[in-house]
Amino acid sequence: MTSHPQKVFSLKELADLTGSELKGEESIQINNVAPLMSATSGQISFVSNPKYRKQLESTKASAVILSKKLAQGYQGNVLINDDPYLTFAKIIRAFHQREKPTAHIHSTAVIAENAVIGTNVNIEANVVIESGVTIGSDSEIKSGTVIGENTQIDSNALIAANVSIYSKTRIGKNVIIHSGAVIGSDGFGFAPQKDKSWYKILQIGNVEIGNDVEIGANTTIDRAALGSTIIGNGVKLDNQIQIGHNVKLGDKTIIAASSGIAGSTSIGKYCQIGGTVAIAGHLEIADNVVITGRSMVIGSIKKPGVYSSGVTADENRKWRRNAARFRSLDEMAKKLKQLEKKLESKNK
Repeated sequence: MTSHPQKVFSLKELADLTGSELKGEESIQINNVAPLMSATSGQISFVSNPKYRKQLESTKASAVILSKKLAQGYQGNVLINDDPYLTFAKIIRAFHQREKPTAHIHSTAVIAENAVIGTNVNIEANVVIESGVTIGSDSEIKSGTVIGENTQIDSNALIAANVSIYSKTRIGKNVIIHSGAVIGSDGFGFAPQKDKSWYKILQIGNVEIGNDVEIGANTTIDRAALGSTIIGNGVKLDNQIQIGHNVKLGDKTIIAASSGIAGSTSIGKYCQIGGTVAIAGHLEIADNVVITGRSMVIGSIKKPGVYSSGVTADENRKWRRNAARFRSLDEMAKKLKQLEKKLESKNK
């Protein structure tokens, strides 16, 4: 999904590319990136955490990316930047930039006659593209992917192998969808009946995905019952996430693996949601909210900030004692109130 590094940059070119200050030999040639301790001559690495500072003394990297503070006293070639991690990420992209696809349709692909395929689109083996589909220019559709009828995919999309995109989905520019993702399957909607069976509510809406979105492997996004499930611009979703029907994710929100969001919840812009977070349905989460891993959210969050729940790991014997005490918490609180009342009456 990315090309092998073929480019060589001078350290000066990398400094200009990332807006970094350069100290050392400007003309030294850099041919790849690598972790600090395994880097060799011709490679560049980075340190952002001060606890790895000692490893700078033994690294064989030709250059290192450091903050101004960490760069003090370092004698090797260095790019100085306030954000070494982001700088390293930009340099990785420079070496491993995705190549523009060339127009090619594999002989085993099945494409409806009225599908519209843009320029420089690569469609691999056993892809199925149904009636009314539009695929924008410079896109890649990998093997085994199925794109349902009347779906629209804008330019520069990268759809990995074995992705399922249901009908009427709308996908913006520069979107990456990894293998096994399912976009637009039915939302979980059932009405209870008197005989205690469940009557299926048809899900007749769709999914709309903005620009610059990345969706991880085996993540599922349900189509809306009515209207649209909306994934905003710049959203990043990790692997194995479940997004329920009619959910709205604000621009540039990021969600880590195995989290689940129930139907009709609206999450604001610039939120960060940790792994295995569970968010109930019909809630509102404000902009700029951080929810730490393993949290359970059962009420709306109206103010920006960091929110947590769950119990951290501890020695089993301590955890068992604390769990037993937790069951008695309500009774203990009642006894405490009674004692407070007795003390108040004595002091009067």
